[in-house]
Amino acid sequence: MLALHPRVIDAVWTAIEPLIPVHRPKPHPLGCHRRRICDRVCFEGILRRLVTGCSWDVAGRISGAGETTLRRRRDEWTAAGVFTRVRDEALAGYDRIVGLDLSEVAVDGSQHKAPFGGEGTGPNPTDRGKSGWKWSIATDRNGIPIGWAIAGANRNDCVLFAPTIAAVASRGLLDDIETMHLDRGYDNGVIRQLCVDLGLDDLVCARRRPRGTATTKRAVPLGLRWPVERTNSWFSNYGQLRRNTDRSTHQRLAQIDLVVELILTIKLIKWADRWNP
Repeated sequence: MLALHPRVIDAVWTAIEPLIPVHRPKPHPLGCHRRRICDRVCFEGILRRLVTGCSWDVAGRISGAGETTLRRRRDEWTAAGVFTRVRDEALAGYDRIVGLDLSEVAVDGSQHKAPFGGEGTGPNPTDRGKSGWKWSIATDRNGIPIGWAIAGANRNDCVLFAPTIAAVASRGLLDDIETMHLDRGYDNGVIRQLCVDLGLDDLVCARRRPRGTATTKRAVPLGLRWPVERTNSWFSNYGQLRRNTDRSTHQRLAQIDLVVELILTIKLIKWADRWNP
């Protein structure tokens, strides 16, 4: 997978390293202690777990750090806002170098497994009521994530539409949206009125089929929703998002932040190779 390519790992680490808080070791009363595992080794272990979906134990064995060390380092960096800041830097860098295309924006959700349950999970209606979670994501015309929200798998996509758009607005991108594309699950008066209140006048929403209409006899317009469907596939390629074993919302949000950073880094590397082969 491209996320584990050495060029991608080096580029992401170069962005993350300056943001990591300085470690100040406490003196040991006997003057002895185990040597601290370097941050680069821990980062690669955290990244490998995110990409492959393996356990902390397996990620620690491969990277050379203990699973407790990886968990502790992940929590320290999450609390310090490292993943949030590097995600913001990646979005700003992509917008400056390539540019976000907000002429066509689409929103959609995706449900996945969360076998250990925990905060922000719920029974998945499409998986026999097993514990699951979902994300709702907004993307630009090229599938670049610009806003997202997470909740339990039993939450309707319409409920997550408002926080997803609020995340877009928090980045100052709402006024630049020209056309909003939604599937027919969002076709209701509440969503349409919310779009009007937000100034999203150009809404392309696939209409619901009338009852009794055969699906094979009447086509339903899809609009320009394939970029967000493709981005959902990009997210699902990461094993830890596809089958999430963390139990806290802030941990899942940190995972999404790192995934967005990886996606944008891969895009920028391809852009550089295109013009400077």
